[in-house]
Amino acid sequence: MTIEEIQNEIIEEFSMFEDWEERYQYMIDLGKTLPLIEAQYKTDDHIIKGCQSKVWVHAEMNDNKVEFTADSDAIITKGIIAILIRAFSNQHPKDIIEANTDFIDKIGLKEHLSPTRANGLVSMIKQLKMYAIAYQTQLK
Repeated sequence: MTIEEIQNEIIEEFSMFEDWEERYQYMIDLGKTLPLIEAQYKTDDHIIKGCQSKVWVHAEMNDNKVEFTADSDAIITKGIIAILIRAFSNQHPKDIIEANTDFIDKIGLKEHLSPTRANGLVSMIKQLKMYAIAYQTQLK
């Protein structure tokens, strides 16, 4: 699936819920399915700067596609990174770099987060794209 197709799938899933309490619960459930980062990568080098809670992200390149794993010490944050990883993992670096992130606004996520969590969300997206940029330069 393309990034856009996955994002549309996420938008569709979130639209099935009546209110934000149900959406938060869904995000928490998504966090439980997150491909967890190996303990050796739960270091300061892998922490996303700008997040209120601790979020670790690791990326590897396999068959010209970036695979992300992550973890967080906060359940909502874990759900947020799970959504982003679902959209961007196992994709070509160029596609990740060029990907639009409007789907976050379409599910209403940013407006339902505290300002510090919203800043953290922006930092998470930036970090995933930075990994993609690093891997894209290796492909040239």
